[in-house]
Amino acid sequence: MRANELLKKILVFIGIELTLHEKKKISIKRRFFIILFSLFVGGLLLLIGATKYSTSPSFCRSCHIMEPYYQAWAGSKHNKVNCVDCHYPPGKPEDHLWKKFQSLSQVAKYVTRTYSSRPYAEVEDSACLRMGCHSTRLLKSKVTFGKGIMFDHKPHLTEERRGRHLRCTSCHSQAMIGEHIKVTYDTCYLCHFKGFKEGRELNPLGGCTACHTIPEKEFKIQNTSYNHKDFVFKKGVKCQDCHLDSVAGDGEVDKDRCIACHNQPEKLEKLKDGIALHNEHVTKHYIACYRCHKEIKHSIKTTVKPLETDCNVCHSSMHNGSKTMLMGNGAIGVPAMPSPMYLANVNCVGCHVIPEADKDKLEFKGQTYKSSDSGCIKCHSKNYAGVLSNWKNISSAAIGKIQEKIKQAEGALDAGDRNAAAYKEAYKKIAEVKHNIAFLIQTPTEHNVYYASQIMHKADSDLESISKLTGKSLKNLDTDSVLSGHFCATLCHSALGVKVPADEVTFKSKKMPHKKHIDSGLSCYTCHAFGSHKAVKLIIKEKDCLACHDL
Repeated sequence: MRANELLKKILVFIGIELTLHEKKKISIKRRFFIILFSLFVGGLLLLIGATKYSTSPSFCRSCHIMEPYYQAWAGSKHNKVNCVDCHYPPGKPEDHLWKKFQSLSQVAKYVTRTYSSRPYAEVEDSACLRMGCHSTRLLKSKVTFGKGIMFDHKPHLTEERRGRHLRCTSCHSQAMIGEHIKVTYDTCYLCHFKGFKEGRELNPLGGCTACHTIPEKEFKIQNTSYNHKDFVFKKGVKCQDCHLDSVAGDGEVDKDRCIACHNQPEKLEKLKDGIALHNEHVTKHYIACYRCHKEIKHSIKTTVKPLETDCNVCHSSMHNGSKTMLMGNGAIGVPAMPSPMYLANVNCVGCHVIPEADKDKLEFKGQTYKSSDSGCIKCHSKNYAGVLSNWKNISSAAIGKIQEKIKQAEGALDAGDRNAAAYKEAYKKIAEVKHNIAFLIQTPTEHNVYYASQIMHKADSDLESISKLTGKSLKNLDTDSVLSGHFCATLCHSALGVKVPADEVTFKSKKMPHKKHIDSGLSCYTCHAFGSHKAVKLIIKEKDCLACHDL
C-alpha cells in the first residue's frame, strides 16, 4: 500500500495524475512535457560535451598508458594542436565516424583491461598537409635544418625513393621521449647509406653534398690552416678519407622484429619481398622505418678522441680465403668438400696456438698466433709431429709442378689454331685451372688437404685433356703423392704405423695385388674417388681392368 502511494506521488510530481474510480483515467499535465524537454536538452548537451571532451588531449591522458605520449606532446611545438587534429585526418564524415569507433574500441579495451602497453596510432599525410598546417610545405624550395642539413620535401613525398613511397611519419617520428612528431634521422641514414658502404668504400645516395654544404671557413690544426673546398674540389679528396667511421651499422631487418607483431608463418614468408613489405608498412600504415630496421649511425667527429676504427677499413676480407678453403668450396669445377675440422666445429684457436714472437717485442705491433705441430699433437697424439710442415712442403712442390705444366699447355695451344672452337674451349679451361691454382697459392691448403688435393688432381686432368687436343705431351705428374691421392699413406698413415697400401685386396671376388699396382705408378685416383677422411669411394669398373688384364 505504501509503495502505491509513493508511486502516485512520483507520478504527480512529474505531471502524471491517475484517477482510480469506476473508470481509470490518466491525466498528463504541462509539467510532464517541460520535464521531458528538459531531459532531452540536458542529454543532448551532455552528449555534445562528452564528444567535445573526448577530442581533448586531457581525455587521452585519462588512460595511464598514454601519459608518456601526452608529456611528449605537451613539450613539443604541437602542444596547441589537439590530438584528433592529427590522428583524425580530414575527409568524409564516414571516415571520421570510423576513426571515432576505433577510438571508442580503445576505451573499451582500457576499461576491460585487454589493452596493450604499446598503443599504436597512425598519422596520415593529409592530416599534416591540411589547410592551416603544412599545406605549403611542398611548395617550398630546399630548407636547411639542424647543423646545416639541406632538405627538399617535394621529391621525398611525391616521388618514389629507392622504390619506396615515403610518408611524413617516415622521417617525423610520431612519438619520442620528450618529443612529438620530431625528425628522426634514422630514416635518412637508412635510405642514404644502406647498401652503399662496403669496407673502406662509402658512396652515399646523392653523395655527401646532397645534404651537406662544403664548409667555407678554414680550420686550423696546430700551425697549419686547411680549407675544405681545396681538398674536395681541387685535390679530389673524398670526405671519408679524413672523416673516419662516419657511418656505423648495416640497417638490416631481424626476423625477431617481425615476430614482435606477426606470428603467422605465411606473413613471415614475405620477409624477402622488400617492395611489398614497404608498401604494406610504410605506404599504407605509415610505420616508421626504425621500427623494423637496425640502426645506422652517422656522425662527423670534430674532437680528438681515442681512435677506434673498424679493421676492415684497411684489412678487408683478410681471412676469406682461409674460411673458404676450410668450408671446402671456392674452386671452379670441383665438388664441395668440407674439411673434417670444419665439420667438427674446430675453432681457429684450436690450431693457431703459437705466439708470433716475444710479447715484449710486440708492445706496439700487436700479437698474432700461428699454426704449429703442437696444435695437431694435442688432439691427434705425438705421432703427428712434423705432419703439418711435411704437407706444406709436398703441396707447395705439387703446385709448382702444375704451374710449370700450365706454361707447357699454353705454349702448345699458342702453336695451334687459336680460332678453332676446341682451342677456344681449351683456353677457357686453362683460365679455370689458373683460377684454382691461384686459390691454392693464396690460401693455406693445410686447412683442407682433401679438397686441395682434389683441386690439383682436377687441374692436372684438365691439362692432360689439352695435351690430347694438341698432340703434344706434357709433364707426367701421376707419381706425385698429392696429385695421385697417395698423400694419405705417405703423410699420415705411415706416421701412425698404419700399413698402407695393403699387399692384397679383394675385387670382384678375386685377389688383387694392391701394393704392386701402386708401385707400378698407378694413381690412387685411378680406382678411388676421395670425398673426405675415411670416405674413399671405389670408382673402378671391371671393364677398366680388362684394358690391361684378361680376367
